[in-house]
Amino acid sequence: MPAKHLGAEGWRKPWSGPNGGACVEVLKLTDGRVALRQSTDPDGPALIYTHHEIETFIRGAKAGAADFLLGRDPHLTSPKGTGTERRAA
Repeated sequence: MPAKHLGAEGWRKPWSGPNGGACVEVLKLTDGRVALRQSTDPDGPALIYTHHEIETFIRGAKAGAADFLLGRDPHLTSPKGTGTERRAA
């Protein structure tokens, strides 16, 4: 869906960082779904996820399921411990 159809108000940047302003923005829709768009293209496409899909993704990321995206093996011990050990701390 084009993000511009969702309006300009209410978008948030929960994962903003020192990346030159290229962030993912999110909008919680009135029916509980969540829209994601690229902040540098606010009129571009928005991906729409159900509450359950977003909750599952966030819980999985917190549990380390996406650690492979960081280029590290989450099963190897680092100076800060394994992914499970870091999350338990």
